[in-house]
This record gives sequence, structure tokens and C-alpha cells, in this order.
Amino acid sequence: MNPQDRKPIGLTDKEKLSPVAKYYTEELAPPTNPAALQALLAGPMDPKLAKDPYETAKIMLQPGYVEGENGYCIMEDGCGYLSVNNKFPGVTLDMIKWWFAWHPLDSLRYKIWNPYCHPYAAIADVDREKILDPNIPIEEKSTDVVHFVCEDIGGGVQDIVIHFRPVEELGFTKEELAEAHAWVAGGYGLVENRVGEKGKAPVIMMHYYRETEDGIESRTHFWMGYRVVQGKMVRVLPPGVKIPEFIPMGLALHNVEEFSHLASILPKVYAEFGSQPFDAGLVEY
Repeated sequence: MNPQDRKPIGLTDKEKLSPVAKYYTEELAPPTNPAALQALLAGPMDPKLAKDPYETAKIMLQPGYVEGENGYCIMEDGCGYLSVNNKFPGVTLDMIKWWFAWHPLDSLRYKIWNPYCHPYAAIADVDREKILDPNIPIEEKSTDVVHFVCEDIGGGVQDIVIHFRPVEELGFTKEELAEAHAWVAGGYGLVENRVGEKGKAPVIMMHYYRETEDGIESRTHFWMGYRVVQGKMVRVLPPGVKIPEFIPMGLALHNVEEFSHLASILPKVYAEFGSQPFDAGLVEY
């Protein structure tokens, strides 16, 4: 689908009454890291620059940047790969930790993240109770939580189940992250198209956030054809199968769009709701 042909999701009458509704806008923010977008639009990167999922944690913990910081490709094993660096000026690690706990409680909160591509989000009651528990630290509220979302990255609406896993399963320790002034949100997901070709596609996701001089940045990685099995990242793509190149390309471009827009609204959303109970202002559907 041509992005120019997309239509905004819109709000329900009940959602319009929520105090969160003021942050819904059909005008998307421009890229916060134009260099990332330019690199993606230049075409696929050399697969040799793709990061091994088993070694990425060590790479992320090092200062500076790496070759292939922004790009997408099909790896030699047929799996899809992408890496995107997005900037979040004025955003803190506490804000992004709060966001990953706050937004799955309500579809409206998911819509304001991307008004064209995020129609729906839900979690199970047991995970809702965990997020609302005031005794659980903010950085733990999104761990071992499963998100059920509908999302469109340009090829139509997809049903996605995202299992957010402990940082240790992505190769980090909490002590390493604290020393690096960083935080990680990630895990594995299963993606299924609503139209067209059917079947569930596995993927591993890693959003590595670290502090910068004027806020934070996200160094995002996806491996399509991998998933976490018994605490370890494992390639599960069947032999001979190759991920189409347009899939990691579309997701990489979508990542620039959604995180740039999130960066533009998060400081304001956090200033209003960050000190309130997590269930404040929820829409009753």
C-alpha cells in the first residue's frame, strides 16, 4: 500500500471523551533521525553487516555506533533482519519504561502512538493486574507480559502476539544495563496476516534504549525467522525458506515512523499521566 493512500484509524465516541484523546493527531511527526530514513531508502544493506542475534547484546553495550546501524536485508540463512536508530530528544529512560507498561492497557493509548497503523491493543487480565500492582517496579511491569495487537506496517492489518521477555533472554544482565545507562524491551512475536498469505511468522524484537546528551535513543533490531525457545534465541525458519525482502524493509520504515511520532508526544503524555495511577482515564469499551 502506498502510504499516501492510508486513512487514519479515527476515534470512537467513547475514546473522544478520554483525556488521552487530545494526543491523537493525524499529522505524523517528521523523522527524529533523518539519516536513518535516508539509509533505509537507499536500499538493502550488505547482509554481512547484519548482527548475529547471539552477539548483539555485547555490541549494544559498547559505546559509540557500528557499521550497519540503520539498514535491512535478508541474511545468508534466509531470515529477515533490520536495524534502526531513532532519537528521542527530551525523553528519559523512566519515560520509555513507563510507556511500555502504560500503553497496552487501552487501545486508545496504542492509537496515539501511530494514528494510521495501530488500531487495537489488549493484554490478558493477569498481565493487567501485574501492571496495576503498585508494588511491582516500573521496569518489571512489561516483563513476562504478552501484548495482543493489530498493526499495519504497509501491507495490510496483521494480528501480532508479542511476548516481552526478561532482558537475560536477550543476552543482557540488569547490572550491565544499569552501568551503560540503558534499558531493553524485547522478546519474540508471532505475526499473521488478516488477508493474503496465511501462516504465523516468528520474529525476535529488541529495542535497546540508552541515554544521550539530549534524551535517549533506541537501537532497534528484528530477526524474522527466529524466536526465543526455553530462554534462548533460536532460528526456526524451515530449511529452504527465505523471507521476502519487502517485509524487513516495510517494518524498518514503519519503525522510523512510529518511534519518531512517539518521541514527539511522549514527554507531554508522561507529564500529564506519569504520576497518575495506570488505570486513570481508561476507556470503557
